[in-house]
Amino acid sequence: MDLKLIFIAFIGLFYCCNSQKEGNECINKNAKHCGECIQAGAKCGWCTDPDFLKQGETVSSRCDELQSLIKRGCNETLIENPLGKRTILKNNPVTDRSKAKAKAETENQKLKPEEITQVQPQKVSLTLRSGEPQSFELKFKRAEDYPIDLYYLMDLSYSMKDDLENVKNLGTSLMNEMSKITSDFKIGFGSFVEKTVMPYISTTPAKLLNPCTGDQNCTSPFSYKNVLPLTNNGATFNTLVGEQQISGNLDSPEGGFDAIMQVAVCGKQIGWRNVTRLLVFSTDAGFHFAGDGKLGGIVLPNDGKCHLENNIYTMSHYYDYPSIAHLVQKLSDNNIQTIFAVTEEFQPVYQELKNLIPKSAVGTLSANSSNVINLIIDAYNALSSEVILENTKVSNNVTIEYTSRCKNGVINKGENGRKCSNISIGDEVHFNISITSKGCPNNTSPEIIKIKPLGFTEEVEIILHFICECDCHSEAVNNSQVCSNGNGTYECGACRCKEGRVGRECECSSNEVSTEDMDRTCRKDNGTDICSNNGECVCGTCECKARENPEERYSGQFCECDNFNCDRSGNKLCGGHGRCECRKCICDPMWNGTACDCSLDESTCLASNKQICNGRGRCECGVCKCDDLKFQGPKCEMCPTCPSACAEHKDCVECRMFLTGVKKDVCEEECNYFTMRKVDTKDKFPQPTDKSYPLTHCKEKDANDCWIYYVYTVTNSSEKVVYVLDKPDCPKGPDLIPIVAGVVAGIVLIGLALLLIWKLLMIIHDRREFAKFEKEKMNAKWDTQENPIYKSPINQFQNPNYGRKGAVL
Repeated sequence: MDLKLIFIAFIGLFYCCNSQKEGNECINKNAKHCGECIQAGAKCGWCTDPDFLKQGETVSSRCDELQSLIKRGCNETLIENPLGKRTILKNNPVTDRSKAKAKAETENQKLKPEEITQVQPQKVSLTLRSGEPQSFELKFKRAEDYPIDLYYLMDLSYSMKDDLENVKNLGTSLMNEMSKITSDFKIGFGSFVEKTVMPYISTTPAKLLNPCTGDQNCTSPFSYKNVLPLTNNGATFNTLVGEQQISGNLDSPEGGFDAIMQVAVCGKQIGWRNVTRLLVFSTDAGFHFAGDGKLGGIVLPNDGKCHLENNIYTMSHYYDYPSIAHLVQKLSDNNIQTIFAVTEEFQPVYQELKNLIPKSAVGTLSANSSNVINLIIDAYNALSSEVILENTKVSNNVTIEYTSRCKNGVINKGENGRKCSNISIGDEVHFNISITSKGCPNNTSPEIIKIKPLGFTEEVEIILHFICECDCHSEAVNNSQVCSNGNGTYECGACRCKEGRVGRECECSSNEVSTEDMDRTCRKDNGTDICSNNGECVCGTCECKARENPEERYSGQFCECDNFNCDRSGNKLCGGHGRCECRKCICDPMWNGTACDCSLDESTCLASNKQICNGRGRCECGVCKCDDLKFQGPKCEMCPTCPSACAEHKDCVECRMFLTGVKKDVCEEECNYFTMRKVDTKDKFPQPTDKSYPLTHCKEKDANDCWIYYVYTVTNSSEKVVYVLDKPDCPKGPDLIPIVAGVVAGIVLIGLALLLIWKLLMIIHDRREFAKFEKEKMNAKWDTQENPIYKSPINQFQNPNYGRKGAVL
């Protein structure tokens, strides 16, 4: 366990030292001039005072944290500390427009898409200093009745034959539904099959004319065809789509990625406007992607350029399929939001693809595409309910942090700070964007980055300017006489030496630094140690080396002084109440001692009676030292071996008040040190609220076992006063008659109670015996049958004429 504690303590010390080292990035930079210093961190400043450096300190000591520089004696007005700033260059408010108002606009008054503002501000200038973040608020509000362009890209392989029949009437039906969302809607149509090379299609002449089997009449296979550029005429859509025929291919995956790429990059041929762009990708199969082209001998990667001739993709046999990442980039660059309308079988595949493509949605297509309109409307609502910010590429020294304040007060930070969900058209959301630079880029010219919501053409342009030099740099004097007759540039209070020159004033050549004659002047008292082994001899002058902890420094003509080898108290240098200068503590006011651990403030020794240590000791370093060893406590207020105040004065109170007790013979000599006052009731005793001085209430027994009551106090004038109750509380003797009568009555009552109990028990016993007898009597069994051999000894005879009327005897 001891080893474990030692290990934990060592780790804590290691991290503590590391945090100290890393905490002062200004000193760690070892800056040679002001520009280097301010690039070290936002807290760093450069002291331009020519007399600031002490003997032995290097030029880099001018660079330190602001408070440290002030503490070391640099005037605040002589500290270079340039700050960044933010300027809003273009700040048009977001468009506040209701749908009813939009419909009421005439053709001449109707707002053009580029006149509708959904992002505010539009242009910002930020001046960045290294380590100091600059932030601004971005507001986004989705305008009502915003124009929409929708391009329907359909798989025309043979398996989609029944789907094509339902899509033929999609134009007018979708126009009617979308009119509920926007009054400015355009729709286009394109189709795709597969690359026109083996093994994706059969290249026999007959199959190239009709790839379908049997008597099915199919059109020749093709990679991608732009059937109808974006138009606001739904009837034209129905007519052209109705003329389309199904084609066919050999493998199951289709060449849809080729088609998506061409739709994204061929903006002029498709007719994309700077409005909401939706691409509906409808298929019942998987997809080929980069690398699959090798099966057909195609090895050139997709170039991401438009290759439409007569609205047909002509380079499918020359360029490979695009990769997913390439497709994501082009869709994002062209602000296209993708809706994958796929059959249930391939739902999981396209769901995974959706996770890789921002601002995309997946809908389940019925077997014959009969639900395609509802699918598009639902997917559009899902896409429009989420706002995701993205930014263009920034240099390595610049970082961007997002914080979103969404609907219902929801706040997101980190990666989730880029987005807001569950918003409706007309809702307003806010993003706080904080940009920080670390150091200066190699090219100090302004850098431009852009931030925009995914799927929208509107963006915020941010111009970044970098602070790489101090303001005093503009006042630099080249070849200054101060710097050893022109061997350096004097700027910001210090010399910036030319190449090959060293020293605080560039007074030496780098070839002369280590000569023996110069080293001699760097030895204290002609000793052997150069600069006390704490520095280097540069041009005959000691330049003290830096410590691992940047707060610790060597100084002095021979680097013989330091600010970390002073006495400690409580594991703190100079007790935390002073500073260490040349290995001696310079204490703060009201502190003394070699380690500044002795406080001169006596308020900590002041007792409640306003006396220092209760008048029983002296105050040393803020702690009471009691003169009499029997007194203890922080303020000499306790005496464990002393009798209590009540017991101490009890004999004198007894003799003076009642003329009794052990001191009744010497009462006048020993008990005249206090003033006695009689009271007739306890209510008249003084209470703590009546006087400002302390009171002691006492209750003691006298020689006759009577209780005497008194109050002892010392007034503010140090007069001792005792208030005594004039009559003691003596115990009274017992009254025998009631006691005897009570005992006799108790005995009689107990006897009667015992007789009653005995009588009750006997009654209960008799009743139980009688009940037992009755029970046995009832349970007796007698034999009621006659003995068959028994003959009665009695004979009975009856006169036959007995009872007859008129009988003659």
